[in-house]
Amino acid sequence: LSVANLSDFGNTCYCNSVLQALYFCRPFREKILAYRSQPRRKENLLTCLADLFHSIANQKRKVGVIPPKKFITRLRKENGERARDEVDTLPFLPSNGSLDSQNHNSNTPPPSTWVHEIFQGTLTNETRCLTCETISSKDEDFLDLSVDVEQNTSITHCLRGFSNTETLCSEYKYYCEECRSKQEAHKRMRVKKLPMILALHLKRFKYMEQLQRYTKLSYRVVFPLELRLFNTSGDATNPERLYDLVAVVVHCGSGPNRGHYIAIVKSHDFWLLFDDDIVEKIDAQAIEEFYGLTSEISKNSESGYILFYQSRD
Repeated sequence: LSVANLSDFGNTCYCNSVLQALYFCRPFREKILAYRSQPRRKENLLTCLADLFHSIANQKRKVGVIPPKKFITRLRKENGERARDEVDTLPFLPSNGSLDSQNHNSNTPPPSTWVHEIFQGTLTNETRCLTCETISSKDEDFLDLSVDVEQNTSITHCLRGFSNTETLCSEYKYYCEECRSKQEAHKRMRVKKLPMILALHLKRFKYMEQLQRYTKLSYRVVFPLELRLFNTSGDATNPERLYDLVAVVVHCGSGPNRGHYIAIVKSHDFWLLFDDDIVEKIDAQAIEEFYGLTSEISKNSESGYILFYQSRD
């Protein structure tokens, strides 16, 4: 598999890192390259991404440097100046919708269809009335999950927290259709359909009221090389699905506006670290350095920010 550094031109390290991570998500890369081989369309974000992935895949040198200028220019045109990161949002990741091109060939499925095939899962929101015990559930689709982080925990713990039971009481009582009145209830979120690629966003930037700004949570959060979800619903399809870590976008620095982004990706059986136009091979053990900090003394850290897990089946 060819690799290429993406040169930074004006605060594009976040964009570069996400692009590297997506390139190493094999199902996504294969669909993008197949899309490029179809009849040419009017230029849009997807055609620019396809051209970039094609340049990476077909470059002659083992490790080259490619400026993603065309893609960034198009991204800025479509999304304003959001091509760097916005606090705790994921520009041009699947949930942003930027890759849902309107200019697709009517004989082929629209890009949104296969973006959803790869990244979409389903959450079920269960609410149980504490008076009559009736359970009502509502499904909603997701393309990535944003999870809160705590000190000295793991991504499994964060996902469990995401699905913790919440009690609805006082002014937040739930209107029960069965009781025909507002009642106390238990509410929880479970994963009903597990996606092919699970994109997890760690909410490392928190707004501090007393400081009137966002600050970084450099907490140590362990993310294993293999992951199984335990917060699945009773009727989940394939709840035993096992995931392998394939890419990590890392935030380096002390805050959302002061920092840098790098990407760690798995290529065959080894790991590569991409830092704009620098690439180096690293040990799997070295990934532990990007879990975060156990101490709160230093806020300047290199910590996992977005994780991409790919299903084995």
